[in-house]
Amino acid sequence: MVGTRIIRGEPEAYQFQLLVKNILNSGMRYEPDREIVYRDRLRYDYRELYRRICRLANLLTRLGVGPGDTVAVLDWDSHRYLEAYFAVPMIGAILHTVNIRLSPAQLVYTMKHAEDKVVLVNAEFVPVLENVSADLHSVQEYILLTDTGAAPARKLKFAGEYEKLLSSSESVYDFPDFDENSVATVFYTTGTTGEPKGVYFTHRQLVLHTLSVAGAVGAYQTQGRFRSDDVYMPLTPMFHVHAWGLPYIATLLGVKQVYPGKYEPEMLLKLLQVEKVTLSHCVPTILHLVTTFAASKSVDLSRWKVIIGGSALPSGLAEAALKLGIDVYSGYGMSETCPVLTITYLTQEMLSKDAASQIEYRVKTGIPVPFVDLKIVDEQGNEVAHDGKSVGEIIVRAPWLTNGYLKDIEGSKILWRDGWLHTGDMANIDPKGYVQITDRLKDMMKTGGEWVSSLEIESMLTRHDAVSEAAVVGLPDERWGERPYAVVVLKKEFEGKVKEGDLIEFLKDFVKQGTLNSWSVPDRIGFAGSIPKTSVGKIDKKQIRQSLSTGNERRK
Repeated sequence: MVGTRIIRGEPEAYQFQLLVKNILNSGMRYEPDREIVYRDRLRYDYRELYRRICRLANLLTRLGVGPGDTVAVLDWDSHRYLEAYFAVPMIGAILHTVNIRLSPAQLVYTMKHAEDKVVLVNAEFVPVLENVSADLHSVQEYILLTDTGAAPARKLKFAGEYEKLLSSSESVYDFPDFDENSVATVFYTTGTTGEPKGVYFTHRQLVLHTLSVAGAVGAYQTQGRFRSDDVYMPLTPMFHVHAWGLPYIATLLGVKQVYPGKYEPEMLLKLLQVEKVTLSHCVPTILHLVTTFAASKSVDLSRWKVIIGGSALPSGLAEAALKLGIDVYSGYGMSETCPVLTITYLTQEMLSKDAASQIEYRVKTGIPVPFVDLKIVDEQGNEVAHDGKSVGEIIVRAPWLTNGYLKDIEGSKILWRDGWLHTGDMANIDPKGYVQITDRLKDMMKTGGEWVSSLEIESMLTRHDAVSEAAVVGLPDERWGERPYAVVVLKKEFEGKVKEGDLIEFLKDFVKQGTLNSWSVPDRIGFAGSIPKTSVGKIDKKQIRQSLSTGNERRK
């Protein structure tokens, strides 16, 4: 038996609470002169950021927001969003980052479920809210967010326009101490069956996630380090898992932060160049958009470091990014995990190799960040071999994982089975401890008794010079149970020149090399002008399956 000795002193020491306000205070101390930039419209330093956060806190308090109340934000990635990231939880309220790409019905559901009291809404989304406002019974006030200050001619009544309301509020606020286990944020997952599920995080969880990931991406001598002299621009929506928590890390470090608003290729490239952005994060589809546009404009992206998450980084996309000089690598997590669990780590030996040799590890989802306990288990709950081949489900423990789903006890019990959070993601782990996601559990295919990974096939297809994007789903098969079916978007210069048989033969070459299982080669490959995406930019395989099952397959 291991004994534990607890030393208690008299008088009792102060119990320091891990609160979001401490993240803001650190950035202020180290780099008060660094800038917060919004598109090509606005810039101010960290001192002004703090004053604006105080003004927003005073405004919300004046509107009746108190501890435990929920404040919703519907906006593009902006300085206003960053201010809400801090002001709302720092007064003890709960920030609801609303997914602006939800259907009106889902939007209403999430806002009612979260019991939003005050709503900050961009003018662009006012028409949507106006149509559903009668159903939002908990909402007492709306605040208009606009770049111009002009109010739209709408029936929705506002407490006022954001900048005008801030200007009439005090720039000093005494942010209180309170229990670090108080809920700070809530948002809703998508892509599951039924209604969206509310995921919530406490101050303690956000602070610990910030500290751990800051160490993982900054302390180690490896690729893509995030340090205080970087220039940060998120390309993951701020409504989605706190933009992966990177705005909190950026503020902790006191880095220059650039917020692009609505994602438009011309504006993104302009900001990348003019503001000298060095670090971003996004899903593969956004990187594909930017690199394709940048290549056509001959833009220098050699200073840019990009973390890919949300979906697996295809080898072909990684290769294209590296050719443009982009330091691209992977991270992994999910909405329920705050979200970061693992991140790419290239050893000095790996970094000494050429770019082509590094791709294998850049596309892997890396190793667990500090304080993450991660296992990969089979259907019986036994850990799989660390051989880089055996596949199982990722289960995790970490101090920042959500305690469960909001108002959903049964769903929370299923998520947290046997004391581990079950991710539903399938993966393998190699002898060095590197994790490789093979698929979502629901997207794995079993064909002829063998498990087949859709992500592996997609990654191989994107290595063909003609392939711009690829998606693979499993379709029922009377003989084999399931067979993979691929949907491919060709680059414009190859349209009509590359046939289905060409791509099948291309995949068969990987089988001959021993890097792809013969079961993984699709019997059919269809061509499409685009691939459907979810509200957060991931490939929407559910929609692809539905389209194929109703005979709406698009072929050329």
